[in-house]
Amino acid sequence: MLLRVFHDKATLGRAAAEQAANAIRRAIGCQGHARIVTATGAAQFEFLDALTKSPGIDWTKVEAFHLDEYIGLPASHPGSFQKFLKDNLASKTGIEDFHYLDGNASDLSAALRDVSGQVASAPIDIAFLGIGENGHIAFNDPPADFVTEDPYLIVNLDEACRRQQVGEAWFTDISQVPERAISMSARQILKARELLVVVPDQRKARAVKACLEGEINPMAPASILRQHSNVTVYLDDKSISLLNPVLQRTLTEQSQAVLHS
Repeated sequence: MLLRVFHDKATLGRAAAEQAANAIRRAIGCQGHARIVTATGAAQFEFLDALTKSPGIDWTKVEAFHLDEYIGLPASHPGSFQKFLKDNLASKTGIEDFHYLDGNASDLSAALRDVSGQVASAPIDIAFLGIGENGHIAFNDPPADFVTEDPYLIVNLDEACRRQQVGEAWFTDISQVPERAISMSARQILKARELLVVVPDQRKARAVKACLEGEINPMAPASILRQHSNVTVYLDDKSISLLNPVLQRTLTEQSQAVLHS
Protein backbone atom coordinates (compact mmCIF):
# COMPACT_ATOMS: atom_id res chain seq x y z
CA MET A 1 0.00 0.00 0.00
CA LEU A 2 1.46 3.32 -1.11
CA LEU A 3 0.45 6.33 0.97
CA ARG A 4 0.78 9.80 -0.55
CA VAL A 5 0.10 13.03 1.33
CA PHE A 6 -0.64 16.53 0.03
CA HIS A 7 -1.21 19.93 1.59
CA ASP A 8 -4.55 20.68 -0.07
CA LYS A 9 -7.42 18.88 -1.77
CA ALA A 10 -6.88 20.46 -5.18
CA THR A 11 -3.29 19.22 -5.45
CA LEU A 12 -4.32 15.84 -4.06
CA GLY A 13 -7.12 15.58 -6.60
CA ARG A 14 -4.85 16.40 -9.53
CA ALA A 15 -2.24 13.85 -8.46
CA ALA A 16 -4.84 11.12 -7.99
CA ALA A 17 -6.41 11.98 -11.33
CA GLU A 18 -3.04 11.68 -13.07
CA GLN A 19 -2.63 8.14 -11.74
CA ALA A 20 -6.22 7.25 -12.63
CA ALA A 21 -5.92 8.66 -16.14
CA ASN A 22 -2.69 6.75 -16.74
CA ALA A 23 -4.37 3.51 -15.64
CA ILE A 24 -7.31 4.11 -17.98
CA ARG A 25 -5.09 4.99 -20.93
CA ARG A 26 -2.91 1.94 -20.25
CA ALA A 27 -5.92 -0.40 -20.17
CA ILE A 28 -7.30 1.03 -23.40
CA GLY A 29 -3.88 0.74 -25.04
CA CYS A 30 -3.42 -2.88 -23.96
CA GLN A 31 -6.90 -4.31 -24.44
CA GLY A 32 -8.89 -1.74 -26.35
CA HIS A 33 -11.12 -0.73 -23.45
CA ALA A 34 -11.05 0.06 -19.72
CA ARG A 35 -13.39 -1.04 -16.93
CA ILE A 36 -13.61 1.24 -13.90
CA VAL A 37 -15.51 1.52 -10.63
CA THR A 38 -16.06 5.00 -9.27
CA ALA A 39 -16.90 6.48 -5.90
CA THR A 40 -19.13 9.39 -4.94
CA GLY A 41 -19.29 11.91 -2.10
CA ALA A 42 -17.89 15.31 -1.20
CA ALA A 43 -14.29 14.03 -0.98
CA GLN A 44 -14.35 13.10 -4.68
CA PHE A 45 -15.13 16.50 -6.23
CA GLU A 46 -11.56 17.69 -6.86
CA PHE A 47 -10.43 14.28 -8.06
CA LEU A 48 -13.28 13.79 -10.53
CA ASP A 49 -12.99 17.36 -11.80
CA ALA A 50 -9.31 16.82 -12.59
CA LEU A 51 -9.95 13.37 -14.08
CA THR A 52 -12.60 14.63 -16.48
CA LYS A 53 -10.10 17.24 -17.74
CA SER A 54 -7.34 14.70 -18.32
CA PRO A 55 -6.22 14.60 -21.97
CA GLY A 56 -5.85 11.58 -24.18
CA ILE A 57 -8.65 9.39 -22.81
CA ASP A 58 -11.16 7.93 -25.26
CA TRP A 59 -14.10 7.78 -22.88
CA THR A 60 -16.21 5.90 -25.43
CA LYS A 61 -13.96 2.93 -24.64
CA VAL A 62 -14.58 3.13 -20.89
CA GLU A 63 -17.13 0.93 -19.13
CA ALA A 64 -18.10 2.23 -15.69
CA PHE A 65 -19.75 0.90 -12.53
CA HIS A 66 -20.34 2.57 -9.20
CA LEU A 67 -19.92 1.42 -5.65
CA ASP A 68 -23.30 2.05 -4.09
CA GLU A 69 -26.72 3.64 -4.22
CA TYR A 70 -29.58 4.34 -1.85
CA ILE A 71 -32.73 2.26 -2.01
CA GLY A 72 -35.91 4.24 -2.56
CA LEU A 73 -34.31 7.62 -3.30
CA PRO A 74 -35.42 9.29 -6.56
CA ALA A 75 -32.64 9.51 -9.13
CA SER A 76 -33.31 13.25 -9.35
CA HIS A 77 -32.61 13.82 -5.63
CA PRO A 78 -29.41 15.83 -4.88
CA GLY A 79 -28.19 12.91 -2.72
CA SER A 80 -28.61 10.31 -5.47
CA PHE A 81 -25.28 8.78 -6.43
CA GLN A 82 -26.57 8.18 -9.93
CA LYS A 83 -27.21 11.92 -10.23
CA PHE A 84 -23.79 12.69 -8.71
CA LEU A 85 -22.02 10.54 -11.29
CA LYS A 86 -24.05 11.85 -14.20
CA ASP A 87 -23.29 15.44 -13.16
CA ASN A 88 -19.63 15.01 -12.21
CA LEU A 89 -18.38 12.28 -14.55
CA ALA A 90 -20.64 10.97 -17.31
CA SER A 91 -21.91 14.32 -18.62
CA LYS A 92 -18.38 15.73 -18.71
CA THR A 93 -16.75 12.79 -20.48
CA GLY A 94 -19.43 11.22 -22.61
CA ILE A 95 -19.14 7.77 -21.04
CA GLU A 96 -21.88 5.77 -22.72
CA ASP A 97 -21.45 2.38 -21.06
CA PHE A 98 -22.34 3.27 -17.46
CA HIS A 99 -24.02 0.63 -15.30
CA TYR A 100 -26.03 2.76 -12.92
CA LEU A 101 -27.37 1.07 -9.81
CA ASP A 102 -31.16 1.28 -9.66
CA GLY A 103 -32.30 1.68 -6.09
CA ASN A 104 -35.88 2.04 -7.28
CA ALA A 105 -36.10 -1.19 -9.28
CA SER A 106 -39.40 -3.01 -8.86
CA ASP A 107 -37.43 -6.23 -8.38
CA LEU A 108 -34.25 -5.34 -6.48
CA SER A 109 -33.02 -8.92 -6.35
CA ALA A 110 -33.22 -9.23 -10.12
CA ALA A 111 -31.53 -5.84 -10.59
CA LEU A 112 -28.68 -6.91 -8.29
CA ARG A 113 -28.25 -10.22 -10.11
CA ASP A 114 -28.06 -8.37 -13.42
CA VAL A 115 -25.47 -5.76 -12.40
CA SER A 116 -23.52 -8.36 -10.40
CA GLY A 117 -23.22 -10.50 -13.51
CA GLN A 118 -22.06 -7.51 -15.52
CA VAL A 119 -19.38 -6.37 -13.06
CA ALA A 120 -18.07 -9.90 -12.56
CA SER A 121 -17.95 -10.70 -16.28
CA ALA A 122 -14.40 -9.36 -16.69
CA PRO A 123 -11.69 -7.82 -14.48
CA ILE A 124 -12.00 -4.24 -13.28
CA ASP A 125 -8.89 -2.30 -14.28
CA ILE A 126 -9.08 0.34 -11.55
CA ALA A 127 -11.51 1.17 -8.76
CA PHE A 128 -11.77 4.64 -7.23
CA LEU A 129 -12.72 4.63 -3.55
CA GLY A 130 -13.24 6.86 -0.57
CA ILE A 131 -13.39 5.98 3.12
CA GLY A 132 -16.35 7.03 5.20
CA GLU A 133 -16.18 8.71 8.59
CA ASN A 134 -17.21 5.38 10.14
CA GLY A 135 -14.50 3.56 8.18
CA HIS A 136 -16.77 2.13 5.51
CA ILE A 137 -15.80 1.40 1.92
CA ALA A 138 -18.75 1.70 -0.43
CA PHE A 139 -21.69 1.24 1.97
CA ASN A 140 -20.04 -1.61 3.88
CA ASP A 141 -20.61 -0.14 7.34
CA PRO A 142 -19.07 -1.83 10.41
CA PRO A 143 -19.24 -4.70 10.99
CA ALA A 144 -18.63 -5.26 7.29
CA ASP A 145 -19.09 -8.59 5.55
CA PHE A 146 -15.57 -9.69 4.59
CA VAL A 147 -16.72 -13.15 3.49
CA THR A 148 -19.43 -12.95 0.83
CA GLU A 149 -18.34 -13.23 -2.78
CA ASP A 150 -21.58 -11.65 -4.04
CA PRO A 151 -20.56 -8.61 -6.11
CA TYR A 152 -23.41 -6.43 -4.82
CA LEU A 153 -25.41 -6.59 -1.60
CA ILE A 154 -28.40 -4.95 0.02
CA VAL A 155 -27.17 -3.40 3.28
CA ASN A 156 -28.57 -1.51 6.25
CA LEU A 157 -26.92 1.87 6.85
CA ASP A 158 -25.77 2.69 10.37
CA GLU A 159 -26.50 5.99 12.06
CA ALA A 160 -22.95 7.34 11.70
CA CYS A 161 -23.06 6.76 7.95
CA ARG A 162 -26.44 8.46 7.65
CA ARG A 163 -25.31 11.43 9.74
CA GLN A 164 -22.31 11.88 7.47
CA GLN A 165 -24.67 12.33 4.52
CA VAL A 166 -26.43 15.12 6.42
CA GLY A 167 -23.06 16.64 7.35
CA GLU A 168 -22.08 16.75 3.67
CA ALA A 169 -25.39 18.56 2.98
CA TRP A 170 -26.91 15.94 0.69
CA PHE A 171 -29.88 15.85 3.09
CA THR A 172 -31.20 18.41 5.58
CA ASP A 173 -32.14 15.89 8.26
CA ILE A 174 -31.26 12.29 9.12
CA SER A 175 -34.90 11.29 8.77
CA GLN A 176 -34.54 11.96 5.03
CA VAL A 177 -31.57 9.61 4.59
CA PRO A 178 -32.61 6.13 3.43
CA GLU A 179 -31.90 3.29 5.84
CA ARG A 180 -31.03 0.74 3.14
CA ALA A 181 -28.74 0.79 0.14
CA ILE A 182 -27.08 -1.29 -2.56
CA SER A 183 -23.35 -1.72 -2.02
CA MET A 184 -20.50 -3.39 -3.83
CA SER A 185 -19.08 -6.02 -1.49
CA ALA A 186 -15.64 -5.79 0.06
CA ARG A 187 -14.44 -8.91 -1.73
CA GLN A 188 -15.61 -7.59 -5.10
CA ILE A 189 -13.75 -4.33 -4.49
CA LEU A 190 -10.56 -6.30 -3.84
CA LYS A 191 -10.89 -8.04 -7.21
CA ALA A 192 -10.01 -4.84 -9.07
CA ARG A 193 -6.50 -4.84 -10.51
CA GLU A 194 -5.72 -1.46 -8.95
CA LEU A 195 -7.29 0.56 -6.14
CA LEU A 196 -7.06 4.33 -5.81
CA VAL A 197 -8.37 5.75 -2.54
CA VAL A 198 -9.02 9.48 -1.99
CA VAL A 199 -9.34 10.47 1.69
CA PRO A 200 -8.84 14.13 2.61
CA ASP A 201 -10.17 16.10 5.63
CA GLN A 202 -9.88 16.06 9.41
CA ARG A 203 -13.25 14.32 9.73
CA LYS A 204 -11.70 11.23 8.11
CA ALA A 205 -8.66 11.07 10.44
CA ARG A 206 -10.09 8.39 12.75
CA ALA A 207 -11.16 6.25 9.83
CA VAL A 208 -7.72 6.60 8.22
CA LYS A 209 -6.03 5.52 11.45
CA ALA A 210 -8.32 2.49 11.72
CA CYS A 211 -7.64 1.62 8.09
CA LEU A 212 -3.86 1.81 8.33
CA GLU A 213 -3.11 0.72 11.90
CA GLY A 214 -4.17 -2.24 14.00
CA GLU A 215 -5.74 -5.49 12.89
CA ILE A 216 -7.65 -6.03 9.69
CA ASN A 217 -11.18 -6.56 10.97
CA PRO A 218 -14.82 -5.95 9.98
CA MET A 219 -15.22 -3.17 12.56
CA ALA A 220 -12.72 -1.17 10.49
CA PRO A 221 -14.03 -2.00 6.99
CA ALA A 222 -11.36 -0.06 5.08
CA SER A 223 -8.64 -2.08 6.81
CA ILE A 224 -9.29 -4.88 4.32
CA LEU A 225 -7.69 -2.71 1.64
CA ARG A 226 -4.33 -3.68 3.13
CA GLN A 227 -4.85 -7.16 1.65
CA HIS A 228 -4.65 -5.76 -1.89
CA SER A 229 -1.32 -5.82 -3.72
CA ASN A 230 -1.77 -2.59 -5.70
CA VAL A 231 -3.43 0.20 -3.73
CA THR A 232 -2.57 3.89 -3.44
CA VAL A 233 -4.13 6.05 -0.74
CA TYR A 234 -4.22 9.82 -1.26
CA LEU A 235 -4.26 11.74 2.03
CA ASP A 236 -3.84 15.31 3.23
CA ASP A 237 -2.24 16.89 6.29
CA LYS A 238 -5.52 16.73 8.17
CA SER A 239 -6.51 13.15 7.45
CA ILE A 240 -3.11 11.85 8.67
CA SER A 241 -3.27 13.82 11.93
CA LEU A 242 -4.09 10.83 14.17
CA LEU A 243 -1.58 8.37 12.71
CA ASN A 244 1.28 7.15 14.88
CA PRO A 245 4.09 9.74 15.13
CA VAL A 246 6.66 7.71 13.19
CA LEU A 247 4.39 7.20 10.18
CA GLN A 248 3.12 10.76 10.39
CA ARG A 249 6.69 12.10 10.40
CA THR A 250 7.65 9.97 7.40
CA LEU A 251 4.65 11.20 5.45
CA THR A 252 5.29 14.81 6.41
CA GLU A 253 8.98 14.71 5.51
CA GLN A 254 8.86 12.48 2.42
CA SER A 255 5.27 13.04 1.20
CA GLN A 256 4.81 9.30 0.86
CA ALA A 257 5.35 5.97 2.59
CA VAL A 258 4.92 2.31 1.78
CA LEU A 259 2.81 0.31 4.22
CA HIS A 260 3.37 -3.43 4.28
CA SER A 261 0.51 -5.70 5.28
